[in-house]
Amino acid sequence: MARPEKRLITFEIDGREVRAPEGTMLVDAARMGDVEIPYFCYEPKLGQPVGACRMCLVQIEGMPKLQTACSTPVKEGMVVTTVSPEVKQAQNAVVEFLLANHPLDCPVCDKGGECPLQDISYGWGPGASRFTEPKRHFKKPIELSPLIAIDRERCILCYRCVRFSQEISEDHQLVFLERGDRTFVGTADGAPYVAPFSGNIIELCPVGALTSIPYRFRARPWDVEQGGTVCTLCPSQCNVSLTIRDDRRVLRVLARDNAGVDDGWLCDRGRFGYQAFHSRERITRPLVREGTSLVETSWERALAAATQILARAGASAAALVGGSASNEEGFLVQRLIREVLGSGSVDSRPAEAPDAELLRACADPALAAAVSDIDHADAIVVVGCEPVDEMASLDLRIRKAVRRNGALLVTLTPTPSRLDSLARVALRYLPGYGAEALAALNAALDTAGAGDASALREVANRAGLVRGVHPGPPLDVRFDGAAARPLDPPAGAHPDGGEDAAAALASAAALLAEARDVVVIVGERGLVAGGRERAARSALLALLERLGVRERESAGLIEVPFGANGRGLREVGCLPGIGPGLADAPAGKAWSELPAALASGEVGGLLLYDCDPLTGASDRAAWERALAARSAATIAFARFRTETVERFAQVVFPAEVYAEKDGTVTHPDGRLQRLRQVIARADDVRPGFLALVQLGARLGGRFDEVFASSQVTELVAGAVPFYAGLDAGRIGGKGVRWQETEAAASAPRAAAAAAAGSTAPGDDAAVAAAPNGDASGRLLVARQPALWACEETVRAPVLRFLRPRQRLALAPADAQRLGVRSGERVRVASAGGELVCEASVRSAVPAGRAFLIEGLGADGAEALLGHEAAQPCVVERVEGVA
Repeated sequence: MARPEKRLITFEIDGREVRAPEGTMLVDAARMGDVEIPYFCYEPKLGQPVGACRMCLVQIEGMPKLQTACSTPVKEGMVVTTVSPEVKQAQNAVVEFLLANHPLDCPVCDKGGECPLQDISYGWGPGASRFTEPKRHFKKPIELSPLIAIDRERCILCYRCVRFSQEISEDHQLVFLERGDRTFVGTADGAPYVAPFSGNIIELCPVGALTSIPYRFRARPWDVEQGGTVCTLCPSQCNVSLTIRDDRRVLRVLARDNAGVDDGWLCDRGRFGYQAFHSRERITRPLVREGTSLVETSWERALAAATQILARAGASAAALVGGSASNEEGFLVQRLIREVLGSGSVDSRPAEAPDAELLRACADPALAAAVSDIDHADAIVVVGCEPVDEMASLDLRIRKAVRRNGALLVTLTPTPSRLDSLARVALRYLPGYGAEALAALNAALDTAGAGDASALREVANRAGLVRGVHPGPPLDVRFDGAAARPLDPPAGAHPDGGEDAAAALASAAALLAEARDVVVIVGERGLVAGGRERAARSALLALLERLGVRERESAGLIEVPFGANGRGLREVGCLPGIGPGLADAPAGKAWSELPAALASGEVGGLLLYDCDPLTGASDRAAWERALAARSAATIAFARFRTETVERFAQVVFPAEVYAEKDGTVTHPDGRLQRLRQVIARADDVRPGFLALVQLGARLGGRFDEVFASSQVTELVAGAVPFYAGLDAGRIGGKGVRWQETEAAASAPRAAAAAAAGSTAPGDDAAVAAAPNGDASGRLLVARQPALWACEETVRAPVLRFLRPRQRLALAPADAQRLGVRSGERVRVASAGGELVCEASVRSAVPAGRAFLIEGLGADGAEALLGHEAAQPCVVERVEGVA
């Protein structure tokens, strides 16, 4: 769907002429003429207005009755009055009615001082009430969830919270219960409202009915101040405003609207994870190991010990950089390793060394899509990722595009996806077979309309494709005014049948062939799974070329990286063989190669910058052995006393949380954003860039010229050609996409062969038949990320109830064959070990496959599967209930 053209019209409001885009709702257009119209229920982010509160009534010439400004679009020549006696009387009546049963407990209400109801009552209310009857009272507060409290007597039934649950997050949990004057907000079944984005209803509430339990009674608006920065807990990089008390304590996290990034929404991990900033387990002073224990020490001693370790390692040193590191920190780490120590072993993702040419091809500005392009796409293809778990706000963006603009969605994932219910076509491929899945979609596009069913069955079987169990209903969508050709539902008697998958593949190809603007969202996890990134990226590039995204305005690629700043770290040189600006650099050991190199002594020293290789997509067992062999040569920058720190680190420097940092990060769509220090650093925590500068200077590097983070930003802009000219002032509060600057012309160009891609996996794509389960209980077990398998659910007390327990998600057919029911314990054993967990029978899981959550440390999938995307495992029932 092409971006709508904005035509300006002229209308009159309160005697003044105002120009506004045609179709703008009157309540918004009035602001362009410096006229304020009060409202409660209206919120543009919620979609079409409902006109529920009647607070925005105005008089429009030619209309006999007062009209709601929130649901009336402006038109040429419209004459509006907001100050007539009739309007004033209506506004007074609405306020008087809303306050008839409102408790008027402003002195103790958390919303007091920042409450729209207060402001509107003073500005547009009658000043007195004719109601003398006793007010209604309810039990208060009621815990709507462990995070949100509701005071029912304050609720004005504006419908905002219910609309968010029904129309934005689509969790469909909140509803209006009862009728008439007994109506109240709750969940349909009375269960707690627990959902990934539930906290947004607190901000949406225009009164004090919905409040944050962690913030409740902690402060008043005049006691605190707000500080804007960027959340780095996931790649969404949402813009946030932190509520701060006494310059050092964060009490609340609010959304800071930036339509180009997050649409003004936050996930609960970003909204409530701030409690981890002040955790008792936080490292706030340098530590050195004495015997078997870590003891606090001075910065001077810690720097001296770290310098000695790195100097001894020299060119055999290596570094791993965590995804939450800033561009400046990543740049200094790679400079320290490469220029000062003479090593090429620096990495920022748990995978094999990438192909530089293919990375450069994927970074081509002509192939890049902005997050806002999703809003205007005709079709969206999600490949190899689950947005809600890996880049949370992206999930809401995709739902918005499908719901409001009729975008057609295709999901091509190894695991069941929350988006499947919206998808026109949902396909599953074998874990680790992303290259084959992309090649299959390319082949389907090449044969679209040819009806070569046997060829499609062959490529579908090669990728282990099966049809998703919950595809969405057909959508009536138009492209450029012409009706899209109706697509018949895929044929096949069984959702796991090969013919069904081939037919679904043909449907997806027919859909994409007719769409003009297509946004492809691909997960880096899916690309590197199976150790065949080159084949997957080649097939991805071929798909992008086949879809013609270069020539389209609202089309292109968005790659979801492993870490929050994965793209920025890549572009400043934190990959083996790839330097700043994606330029060639001396080869070194990749993340996946380091365990063996450490264990053998080939790598003599390891710098861990805000990362934990024992948790996540790493091979936990291999890393345990490697770190045990080189614990005397391990230096860590860490925020908390993790298992890696406690067991293996020789020297530990306290790392900053994002609220303490100055610097920049790069969004997955190429937007550079500013991290601003909004609270004082805890105790003896120092800026990470400054510690790296001091280490570099002690080792003989030329780091003495750096004293401020802004100077490091200048060094980054000088080393990365396509960041040229991007300083803190130009980046500002909204950020700048480097693809939209003059410097984008200096982005490296890949060789023609790499840019052209390939429609089939390369020679490294040896495909074996996938096990479909057998009598011995063998299943193909794969890893699956989870939003709540993170540090915040360990360190933030309010989020601990969301910490997932390990469970094995398996298909009903496999559960029946194994004699397992949901909730029972099962033993999962591979060649590398075993674990006992809970069984979760899910109809959306294809037969023969099962999934474990990664990121849970010793209980995570990484402890069982090593570096593999999936392994055949024996699954058997264990007596008892988990």
